Amino acid sequence: MQNKVMPNIKLYRRHMNIFWWGSRWVHVKFILRELTSICVALYALVFLWYVWSVLKGPEAYQQTLTVLGSPVAIVVHLLLLAGLIFHSITWFNLAPKAMDIKMGRKRVPAVAILSGNYIGWLLISIALVWLLAAG
Repeated sequence: MQNKVMPNIKLYRRHMNIFWWGSRWVHVKFILRELTSICVALYALVFLWYVWSVLKGPEAYQQTLTVLGSPVAIVVHLLLLAGLIFHSITWFNLAPKAMDIKMGRKRVPAVAILSGNYIGWLLISIALVWLLAAG
């Protein structure tokens, strides 16, 4: 490629492999975290489908339960759940780097932010299990 300002000079273009991110674990983790956001979107769609079937009546609800209870759907759910757990853990571990919380002049320690995230996740999970088991 010729430079228009200086026609006799060629610009250096470093070749970048499409899988450049595969050489370091931190980059792989970043790409996987971004890709697992698709799992979040798919679970949101499944939830909307579930609510829609409840609103449509008992027959539609029963058909949805049958589809969601099939072996293929269970395997898909387990894969999506693994993606969601990975996504959540990597986001929680990223939070102390993204949040600059100060109390007075001191910065809140990263362990406090991390433990707050994980304790909140645990409490919400326990509450949901308790609600589902009670109902």
